[in-house]
Amino acid sequence: MSCAKQQQSSSVDIRYAFSADTAYSYIAHQVQFGPRVPGTEEHEACGDWLAMQLAQHGAQVKQQHATMVNYAGEQQPIRNILAYLEGNTTQAILLCAHWDSRPWADEEEDYDLRFRAVPAANDGASGVGVILEIVRQLALRKAQGEYIPSVQVALFDCEDMGTPSHYTGQQRKDDWCLGSQYWAKHYPSALAEGTQAPIQYGILLDMVADPSATFPMETFSANYAPQYLDRMWRTAHRLGYGRYFVYQQTYYPITDDHYYVNTLAGIPCIDVIDYKPNTETGFQEWWHTLQDDMQNINQQTLQAVGETVMTTICSQ
Repeated sequence: MSCAKQQQSSSVDIRYAFSADTAYSYIAHQVQFGPRVPGTEEHEACGDWLAMQLAQHGAQVKQQHATMVNYAGEQQPIRNILAYLEGNTTQAILLCAHWDSRPWADEEEDYDLRFRAVPAANDGASGVGVILEIVRQLALRKAQGEYIPSVQVALFDCEDMGTPSHYTGQQRKDDWCLGSQYWAKHYPSALAEGTQAPIQYGILLDMVADPSATFPMETFSANYAPQYLDRMWRTAHRLGYGRYFVYQQTYYPITDDHYYVNTLAGIPCIDVIDYKPNTETGFQEWWHTLQDDMQNINQQTLQAVGETVMTTICSQ
């Protein structure tokens, strides 16, 4: 597929290239490592591969190794994978997702299965796969001398280390999204030191490959970044993806990595997240179960998300 603008029948219907097949392969490769549970060999190997992929596309890669207090009050190692692809803008757009797997499938009906790690094909690998393909497409455009925005990638670790259902201790505040909390707390100092490009706004991708996905206008996104939320949803509808990007606000705000990007780093950031208002959890029936595998990764959904993000960031 050419990396040039793809023109449809209407002169205003400009599309930017995105390959769902390539995004799918990036997701499958992550899943092949096994669950990417922090502290495991699978996690370490996948992290090395992700950093290598970003570097191969010409991005400047930096990694954050640190510790955060987890749900049990213990020091939890985290590994955030960051990359910067310089483009034609002085401010960058943040593209972010979490790359870790939940260590416990605690939404399984069978209690004994709840202590197994989630494959995390959709809840983790899907957002990362879309971002890798976007970086690849931007690198192709840059190599041909075409316009691209500057992009900062942040693959957050330990998003899914929140309190498991079997834990009997007292639940700690802010026990989810440890990697993004660390990144967001250190963004102002990195910006002041000149080691971080100033970011205009951010886009978080989380669970973006479900065959029946619907992405409503998440409440924190609407509160903190309404103009960017509106821009992306208008782009999706212009491209014909209105059945995915619905003009409906979530019943409640969703605490995800974007919350800390907004509140701690002060960067307006929206969350593209599959939301199911008629389920008990608000997510897919197989969320945080062993069924979060490649059988639930849909290329049509990936195309809708990837093309919408590409067109949004390249058309501004």
